[in-house]
Amino acid sequence: MTLHFVAGQPGQSAPLLDYLARRTRLRAEVALAPLNLRPRHVVALTVLRDRGASAQQAMAETLDMDGTNVVGLLNELEAAGLVERRRSPQDRRRHVVEITPDGRERLAEAEAAVAAVEDEVLAALDAEQRQTLYLLLHRATNGVVRCTEESPEH
Repeated sequence: MTLHFVAGQPGQSAPLLDYLARRTRLRAEVALAPLNLRPRHVVALTVLRDRGASAQQAMAETLDMDGTNVVGLLNELEAAGLVERRRSPQDRRRHVVEITPDGRERLAEAEAAVAAVEDEVLAALDAEQRQTLYLLLHRATNGVVRCTEESPEH
């Protein structure tokens, strides 16, 4: 399927970004299903692997999710043996979440599956173009984070 968007117009990247995001998410859902994971599980496991054990509330803030939704997400991951929750020794009211060895292994499998999806979705780009895209998306994402943090609504 070929989409025909107006090219080169400022303000016209939103439909393209939305389309790529939707295609990537749909393909990732399919690729992750055999691992009994969804993209949100992969994000949570990645945060725990890269940042280490985290308080449940800090996870909610990092993932930009409501605390109730994080509890449900962590329940799913814990039931699968991919994370472990325990009471904080400093504050027994808080839960600390940590990725398990099984969680690390499943995350590695998920990352390989998602990389294959990315290869498929971005097949029209060569390696240099993909690197440029990644750098631009990273810069734009960091800009969004700063705007959100500075917003008077938050």
